[in-house]
Amino acid sequence: MTDRSGINENCLTKFSLRTLRRHLFVLERAIDAHYNAVGISAGTTHLPALCSVPLSHKYFNKNKKKSTARFHTVLCLSQKGMNIIMSVEKLEKARSIGENVCIEFKRCGNGIENDTYESVCSFLNRFGGDIYLGVEDDGTVRGVPEKAAPDMVKNFINMTGNHEVLSPTVYIEPQIFKYKGMTIIHIHVPVSPDVHSCKKVIYDRVGDGDKIIKGTNAIAEMYIRKHDIFTERRVYKYVTEEDLRLDMLPKLRQMALNRIVNHPWKTLTDTELLKSAGLYGEDKATGDKGYNLAAVMLLGKDDVIRSVVPAYRTDALLRKVNVDRYDDRLLVQTNLIDSYELLMGFAEKHLWDKFYLEDDARISLRNVISREMLVNSLIHREFTSSYVAKFVIERNRMYTENANRAASADPIKPDDYEPNSKNPIVAAFFRNITLADELGSGVKRLFKYVLRYSGKEPELLDGDVFKTIVPLDNEYSYDAHLGETPNKTSKPQKEKNRALIEVLILERIRANPQITQKMIIETSGESKRAIQEGFASLQKKSILVLEGSKMRPLWVIKEN
Repeated sequence: MTDRSGINENCLTKFSLRTLRRHLFVLERAIDAHYNAVGISAGTTHLPALCSVPLSHKYFNKNKKKSTARFHTVLCLSQKGMNIIMSVEKLEKARSIGENVCIEFKRCGNGIENDTYESVCSFLNRFGGDIYLGVEDDGTVRGVPEKAAPDMVKNFINMTGNHEVLSPTVYIEPQIFKYKGMTIIHIHVPVSPDVHSCKKVIYDRVGDGDKIIKGTNAIAEMYIRKHDIFTERRVYKYVTEEDLRLDMLPKLRQMALNRIVNHPWKTLTDTELLKSAGLYGEDKATGDKGYNLAAVMLLGKDDVIRSVVPAYRTDALLRKVNVDRYDDRLLVQTNLIDSYELLMGFAEKHLWDKFYLEDDARISLRNVISREMLVNSLIHREFTSSYVAKFVIERNRMYTENANRAASADPIKPDDYEPNSKNPIVAAFFRNITLADELGSGVKRLFKYVLRYSGKEPELLDGDVFKTIVPLDNEYSYDAHLGETPNKTSKPQKEKNRALIEVLILERIRANPQITQKMIIETSGESKRAIQEGFASLQKKSILVLEGSKMRPLWVIKEN
């Protein structure tokens, strides 16, 4: 039987109500302790009803409806308390971070100001975020008038539901909570699939500010990003096989066969191969059939590519002496396959190929790292953008930049990265010809081998422009000690290697305090023994403290 509260009475008899009361009492004490820590009266938790929960099944069976109602009340009030705790904790974290692409503070001492709705618009158009009313730009909490807060919330809901203020309209319900005795209004803005305007002006979130978006290209790029359109599928019905480099197919077919002897491409005709690779399709909206943008980018003749995507090119630059201009330059405006080979040649020409052994086999760190960087830049870029892609080699770093449909604003790390293919047809073609691996594996390989190449980790920055940064250090050599006489490896070298492992561990923990040793071993490529010794050394020095279990760790770094 289910009462008006929606709780099945019979299921409650299966629990030990004495245990239930004990756990809820612990919850009450935890909430009270947290409220006291942030200056909120413990009496606001509203959990004294815990003591009225019956202690025996016998008593419960006699008073089912009354007991069930009490139980439901306790759960609801507990959830309310937990929601307030989450709001307080989120504000504390936001204050420590400061305003950024997903956090905005508004003073709003005399009511909600117009720029609040501009921030709502920019958050909707970007990654979403949190707005706190009653907090100054520097994070100082002032609060809003307590009596005016409910009316401010009602006014906010009415304004965001007015198409003359925000179009398309949205329903967002702010939350009022107390922080050290002051009233705060928290507005959580979700990311939206639509492009929104505030009073007929489109805003985008850039850094910690709201930027007005003007110009056809900028607005078009926002629509592409918001609607998650795979522009590689765009059909060009007047593109024929004569516009494609079919002379490349024997080479590409052999590359696929070198990977899989009985690859499906082995027995297909050229036309069948192109169709099976998804390069010929149908636009379901218009009914047009033909070769798509992916086909043009992979196999198109140079003049056809310039006609379809006139802004497409990759600018490779060497800047070591003349940093204002360049020491060497290669401008690449051809199909993706030839572009890869030309750009790899530029990397091989200007980067050191350091000695490195793995399982008694020599691996070219230069080629592995360059391959991951360049393939990622070529196959995951937004081809229709006017932004010029770059591959730049400097004294202390090299980097790639390309137009992108951003999925988030967070730096990419191998232990919490969710792969997101921007051009799945192009990516699949590169995998078939062995120039790319499975989605997501390239990030792990990049982090593993860059650490061995330069002693530091790379940076992968998501955004409208995707940027991969690899540090360079010509003085560093991961395998320099291998040339020494066995059993006489210098003590300073051992200490240097251990220090690098410790730096790696601390960087991973800063990114994810709940990371396990196993996760670091799998994503870094370091030996199990090296990682375990690194953890032991850091704990012995009291730099690293474990506040959880080995299975579910919570690592705390004690900074000096």
